[in-house]
Amino acid sequence: MTTVNPQPLWQPDPERTARARITRFQAWAAEHHGAPAEGGYPALHRWSVDRLDTFWKAVTEWFDVRFATPYARVLGDRSMPGAQWFPGATLNYAEHALRATATRADEPALLYVDETHEPRPVTWAELRRQVGSLAAELRALGVRPGDRVSGYLPNIPHAVVALLATAAVGGVWTSCAPDFGARSVLDRFQQVEPVVLITVDGYRYGGKEHDRRATVAELRRELPTLRAVVHIPLLGTGTPDGALDWTALTSADTEPVFEQVPFDHPLWVLYSSGTTGLPKAIVQSQGGILVEHLKQLGLHCDLGPEDRFFWYTSTGWMMWNFLVSGLLTGTTIVLYDGSPGHPDTGAQWRVAERTGTTLFGTSAAYVMACRKAGLHPCRDHDLSAVQCVATTGSPLPPDGFRWLHDEFARSGSDLWIASVSGGTDVCSCFAGAVPTLPVYTGELQAPCLGTDLQSWDPDGSPLTDEVGELVVTNPMPSMPIHFWNDPDGSRYHDSYFAAYPGVWRHGDWITVTSRGSVVIHGRSDSTLNRQGVRMGSADIYEAVERLPEIKESLVIGVEQPDGGYWMPLFVHLAPGAVLDEALLDRVKRTIREQLSPRHVPDEIIEVPGIPHTLTGKRIEVPVKRLLQGTPLEKAVNPGSIDDLDLLHHFEELARKRA
Repeated sequence: MTTVNPQPLWQPDPERTARARITRFQAWAAEHHGAPAEGGYPALHRWSVDRLDTFWKAVTEWFDVRFATPYARVLGDRSMPGAQWFPGATLNYAEHALRATATRADEPALLYVDETHEPRPVTWAELRRQVGSLAAELRALGVRPGDRVSGYLPNIPHAVVALLATAAVGGVWTSCAPDFGARSVLDRFQQVEPVVLITVDGYRYGGKEHDRRATVAELRRELPTLRAVVHIPLLGTGTPDGALDWTALTSADTEPVFEQVPFDHPLWVLYSSGTTGLPKAIVQSQGGILVEHLKQLGLHCDLGPEDRFFWYTSTGWMMWNFLVSGLLTGTTIVLYDGSPGHPDTGAQWRVAERTGTTLFGTSAAYVMACRKAGLHPCRDHDLSAVQCVATTGSPLPPDGFRWLHDEFARSGSDLWIASVSGGTDVCSCFAGAVPTLPVYTGELQAPCLGTDLQSWDPDGSPLTDEVGELVVTNPMPSMPIHFWNDPDGSRYHDSYFAAYPGVWRHGDWITVTSRGSVVIHGRSDSTLNRQGVRMGSADIYEAVERLPEIKESLVIGVEQPDGGYWMPLFVHLAPGAVLDEALLDRVKRTIREQLSPRHVPDEIIEVPGIPHTLTGKRIEVPVKRLLQGTPLEKAVNPGSIDDLDLLHHFEELARKRA
């Protein structure tokens, strides 16, 4: 790929740079901790990875992290896996998330929006009161530090209250969205054996009500460790026999009591997509998430008390946990429970308008859908409050950058576009938003502070301006403390540290440019390798899906038993489009001219849809396994897929080819 010096798409003006929190942090860290005062972000980043202990000490001081008992040192052991952060320290995540109550009791902590798009506020005082009431009730139910509390909940204020109350008592939170079927939920919750289940009777999506009472009854039967079930009547149904009523548990005027737990005490369990087996149950710590999210949200996202932070997500995706952590910076967070496209594709922009959102977070797929639909968000909505549009979930193609920039520029807005990339595994970003750096089309601005992100070749040598494996060579506080039910740590080790001992290999192909920016090319385990030339699937999608006839696509590279290599491109066509010779030629010519003649697909095959994980990611590896002849039940975990019927087309194709 070319990484010559193009013109930036956007540059922060001097005023924006001066008022950015990261600018003020650098000046303060220079005065108090020997950080470089000059050299801007690149110098600060270099210092943050070279002086890891000092950097994280500075973060805790800058954000006034309250340690109930002090730490002995910042990093007791820096080996990976197994780094020990702030040994000896005790604290509580929920206490920090509710601190803004002291100065802003009557201002909104949460703005809750459903498909009516009318925001309803929950004040800091009310949020703190409900957390205090529920925490006391959880203790009365026998919930003790380390016990798991599970939520089968949409993105509603109750879910935030439940997470914070669980953290307040030292419990371990875990959640699934109610569009997950019973088998998917049980694949997750049965691993961690919750003692409390907090659940809705159903949810609303796409203008319809979805009753989940039968699913909840199955969860109750199949989770024998449950001591209590709490019922939230979102659809207005009565409390089932043997369940507790949410309102009764959250109505007391009780000051919360925050259990002071060790820095590495479990905060929550997140789950990998589980496309090829049981989802990995990823455990992250109270202290690790607290300091990582303060850094990420307060410095990289530049969030503070005057901001309103919206990210379209569900409780089954790590971005929901990340969104809730906006409370740590005193920010008002926007919870949207509903379809991203109801009643029309512009739904998310309408939410941003009505809530005064300043940081608007969404998926790259949504941006591209808006572009394809010919939307003009700034013309049709008052988005003057929006300072930043951030995207994740998949790489934002260059056309997405240009479309966002042009749409906002037409209205006179100076839009910062932050494409970010990280993972459930760390519940944070490896690279992405930096408010003081330029934005180049198709690129993430830089590696994040404290993250020694590099691109490596198979021998472990760093690469610049070349595609390599995404690795992180030093520990991050939010890296998993362990996986659940992985007593010897072998599954954790094999997931990240088998390729390069002592170094985190994430499984993405990236380029680190000579300008210091980062390009994500897609998953390295589904990389397209033609005659030794490697290319990420994201590059193919970006080129092909510019064509108006292509709604979505999926490309797979399949190693053949005879040593050959078969690379089909599956296309889901837009309504009315036909895969005739003219369109076939245009697809091939687009890839040949814009990417590489070697990566023109061997076949282009129409399919009725592209399968995704429940969190919206295209499933490349399971489809590759199906095409290699792996039986469906071994190639994929059925409960992790949004539309299992779509996989039968790939299964049938494999059968015909065999």
